[in-house]
Amino acid sequence: MSEHYFSADPSVPFRREPISAEVWGRSLTLTSGAGVFSRGHLDHATAVLFREAEPPESGRVLDLGCGYGVIGLAIAATSPETVVTGVDVNERALLLARENAADLGLGARFTACLPDDVPDDATYDEIWSNPPIRIGKPALHALLLSWLPRLVPGGRAMMVVGKNLGADSLHRWLVDQGYPTERVASAKGFRVLETRRS
Repeated sequence: MSEHYFSADPSVPFRREPISAEVWGRSLTLTSGAGVFSRGHLDHATAVLFREAEPPESGRVLDLGCGYGVIGLAIAATSPETVVTGVDVNERALLLARENAADLGLGARFTACLPDDVPDDATYDEIWSNPPIRIGKPALHALLLSWLPRLVPGGRAMMVVGKNLGADSLHRWLVDQGYPTERVASAKGFRVLETRRS
């Protein structure tokens, strides 16, 4: 069976690869690796999210499907009043995210862990994600319905989704689930969705 970045423990040989990105006026140097989403480069969807959305100024933030940590670490680096939790099922991605946090001096405000390791009573002011669309619609819906209720009242989720991967149908589904959602940007074939907990 082929390996995917959402595998819990990828079996492909582990080789670290550096990545540099300009995010919100800051230069970030991170380490990615084989068996992890967007190895060796900043993916187009996340680049659109960074360009079209402003980071939170403060609060508790969840980086959902954090990979090697690029979204959550960009937020933590840009906004010193934030505390970020990154979650992922890929153990290799979590290892890299923790290493990147330590290298950037952000280990006190960025934690990366498995979803089951997040306390049941943890809540968030914001959720940021380039969600794993390719896990399939039922699994994606279950994932979102398990995390969106953790938003505090009035909290928001910022997500980027490819138009050709069902961004507009996801938008409608979120509204149908009782989560008011707006398309705040559309660029390079991607939608940036802002979802609120009412």
